[in-house]
Amino acid sequence: MAAGLTMLACTNKKELKSYPFFLGTYTEGNSEGIYRGALNGDGSFDTLRLAAESSNPSFLCFANEQRTLLAVNELNIEGMGTIESYAMTRDGLKLISKSKSGGAHPCHLASNVKGDVLMANYSGGNIGYVSIDQTGEMSALQDVAQHYGQGPTERQTKSHAHSIWFLDDEHAVAVDLGLDQLMFYHLMENRLHKTDSLMLEAGSGPRHLALHPNKRFMYVVNELNSTISVVTKHGDGWQYINSITTLPHDFDGESYCADIHISADGRFLYASNRGHNSLAIYQVNNEGGDLKLIAHESVRGDWPRNFALTPDNEFLVVANQRSNNLVAFKRDMQTGLLTHMNEQKAEMPVCVLFE
Repeated sequence: MAAGLTMLACTNKKELKSYPFFLGTYTEGNSEGIYRGALNGDGSFDTLRLAAESSNPSFLCFANEQRTLLAVNELNIEGMGTIESYAMTRDGLKLISKSKSGGAHPCHLASNVKGDVLMANYSGGNIGYVSIDQTGEMSALQDVAQHYGQGPTERQTKSHAHSIWFLDDEHAVAVDLGLDQLMFYHLMENRLHKTDSLMLEAGSGPRHLALHPNKRFMYVVNELNSTISVVTKHGDGWQYINSITTLPHDFDGESYCADIHISADGRFLYASNRGHNSLAIYQVNNEGGDLKLIAHESVRGDWPRNFALTPDNEFLVVANQRSNNLVAFKRDMQTGLLTHMNEQKAEMPVCVLFE
């Protein structure tokens, strides 16, 4: 009897598993800001509810060990966008502070444990820097690192900083779509000091990246030519190895990559295709240096801007911007393949952030 009760308790506990998340959106349509939702252990969604009114909160991240939520406001108000910090409450989100991002249309941000916050400003072509304290209060803008130059395509007449990533507590890398480059920075005395840059394939339009768990390889998803560039640690710097397509060889339509994530065990890599409307799935071999395209999974919607793995990597949720829906997939831990589970209506969803 005791064993039976234990098994029943374990079954019930599994059924009650929940993955709460915040959802960033574009607010030109019916969306009002940042939403709160949850994915259940059976692959179904709880009803979304508005957590905070905000203008174009198109990218979200946590600070202060997930006690504070940060959001960009992807705006251009006299050449400037903003970022916001929120306290998470039982009823939703409470605004703590707002700061300038350093340039127009901030589209990505990142924080570290020391309280540094970096923002990538797409139209501004630069990286902004503020600090945040333990209460969630942000400083005024402290520094801006401007990028200069251009690439070979019509989308690359100037710098377009598309994302920024911490490599450790003092070093970060910016991904610049307009310049086909990675820019490396060292944070010292509340300033951004550029230390190096790495040129990728001309016209590729790098957008986001994923860092292998072993910290020796990074994978850059390229928006303009639908590829992933493999970059490896080389001495004190980084070196480009090669690129691999995200599309089937027989596809001849227009498509633009958006997002990329790697599984926690470093065995599988996923990238989103806007246009082909799929997730490209790769097996990661040779300790991270080799990618093998193994499948494409339809996202059951249009224009997959962003997606996220649950913290335990058992599920993956895609935000389809143009079809206004979230789609959940169950992930096979052994093969990396995805099984469609459920969908949820959401107005112009662009960023999923699991707690």
